[in-house]
Amino acid sequence: MKALLVKELGGPNTLVYEDVPDPEVGPGQVLVDVRAAGVNFPDLLIIEGKYQFQPPLPFSPGGEVAGVVAAIGDGVERFAVGDRVVAMGIWGGYAEKMLAAQERVLPLPDEVSFEVGGSTITTYGTMLYALRDRGQLKAGETVLVLGAAGGVGTASIELAKAMGAKVIAAVGSDDKVEVCRRLGADEVINYAREDLKQRAKALSGGGVDVVVDPVGGAHSEAALRAMAWGGRFLVIGFAAGEIPRIPLNLTLLKSCAIVGVFWGAWLARDPAAGAAQLVEIGQRIAAGELTPLVSRTYPLAEGARALEDVAARRATGKIVLLPRG
Repeated sequence: MKALLVKELGGPNTLVYEDVPDPEVGPGQVLVDVRAAGVNFPDLLIIEGKYQFQPPLPFSPGGEVAGVVAAIGDGVERFAVGDRVVAMGIWGGYAEKMLAAQERVLPLPDEVSFEVGGSTITTYGTMLYALRDRGQLKAGETVLVLGAAGGVGTASIELAKAMGAKVIAAVGSDDKVEVCRRLGADEVINYAREDLKQRAKALSGGGVDVVVDPVGGAHSEAALRAMAWGGRFLVIGFAAGEIPRIPLNLTLLKSCAIVGVFWGAWLARDPAAGAAQLVEIGQRIAAGELTPLVSRTYPLAEGARALEDVAARRATGKIVLLPRG
């Protein structure tokens, strides 16, 4: 099979596209013929050696795929060859075939395309866990989403609106403003030319209840200063490349909380709850309640270009790799 390989840690230009042996299926495992692989910011971190887990070299990045079951190992009873599925891992997805533990594989409804299925697990799973479990979001509250036009941001807009919240999207360019409005954001701030703190406080009537921050960097403190009494600041990631140094007196003055969101670790600790969550997301997509934005697709061989888009923050919604071109 063909795969994009990391043979040495570095940027997207270090990836190598070549033939590798098909993975061997062991007990409790499912081999998926990959039709679509989602591209996520952690993929960029893992090829640079900056992620929480580091596989041995060589490896293929990519942790979410959609496709068709090609083979099953002993003890697998929930799936059969030919089933449409989505599968999760930490690496191995930028390839024509991916091996996954059966606990990390879920049915893909016929109504959901491979492109959507392969781009939904990480962002919508992360944000449902973030908003509902960690943020305790309630209907009528106001959510401020930083980096709102990206994969995590667009999922945040849709899920927060579905939960009855008012959504203020924050982005860095006018073209991204329109993306967020189309997705249902009630208000949009362009923080390239507007004061994030002042505009967020004004648009929320005094302060936001929940901040979604997958970006980090210079805007995190401004967003925290825009929070209401008792607010929750959700730490999702650091796409800007800078981990902010937050003055902790702000949390005291606002009696607010800074809350970490590590969805992957939660899945490992509570796989039954994680599986139920992903089934729910699939059902809501199939019913048309959620409409994930896939802004661009690339052939698998051009995966480096997709990661460069993510690194440069050019992407809106999700980018998907297509092993079959």
